Amino acid sequence: MTTTTVTVRYFAAARAAAGVEAEKIQLPADATVAALLAAVAEQHGPDLARVLERCSYLLDEVAVRDHGTVLGTDATLDVLPPFAGG
Repeated sequence: MTTTTVTVRYFAAARAAAGVEAEKIQLPADATVAALLAAVAEQHGPDLARVLERCSYLLDEVAVRDHGTVLGTDATLDVLPPFAGG
């Protein structure tokens, strides 16, 4: 089975829930954003799973809303919780 390694970078509340700033996750080569999110939620538990439900995502610096999007080789996914702003 061919695999790919994806870098996940967590910001704000997602970083707090995951307990890490960034990590590398190995998945099947055809894995989707949804598969990656399921993997990190399983790895880090319910606190991160709850945060992920409210997050926006950037895949290689491009906003991704379709969680069926295939990640690609050496991709980077940024996990961005809603931010309070002013």
